[in-house]
Amino acid sequence: MVYTKTHLEDFIESIYTNIGIYHPRQLTPEEIAARLGLVLDYVDGTSKCVELGQFSLIMLNQNLSSAAQWQEFAHELCHLLRHAGNQHNLPPFFLKMQEWQAKSFALHFCIPTFLLEKLDLTDNKKSAIGIIAQTFGVEYDFAEERLEQWLLQCSIVYYGN
Repeated sequence: MVYTKTHLEDFIESIYTNIGIYHPRQLTPEEIAARLGLVLDYVDGTSKCVELGQFSLIMLNQNLSSAAQWQEFAHELCHLLRHAGNQHNLPPFFLKMQEWQAKSFALHFCIPTFLLEKLDLTDNKKSAIGIIAQTFGVEYDFAEERLEQWLLQCSIVYYGN
């Protein structure tokens, strides 16, 4: 069985390898921001990103858990890397599409396929979710969604051939 990565999976792996990220322990907002040349700040408010020319800033809600901050960092990074303009000026459909894209990006960015496939996961689903959540520093529900997605992709490859 040969698994072919999606464009998004390849894009994220390329980002990580280009900045020398090869281990889950390196996956922190501070580490990634520093390597990408982004300014990272913690605020008492909603997480968001701002881009002014060459200057890119991600602001994370300081009141969230570190796992939630990591997930929001990835969400906001998607907006910086893959979207342009001010979301407040977008028609509702495009706003919804960008938010869906950012959610999908965050799942793959926080738990990248090239690192996920290296894990020795148990057949017990709850245990596997716990391993993923702990290894990648994400919330349990987030890890569960990513595992479900990963298992679906693998089953499509298996049953599609």
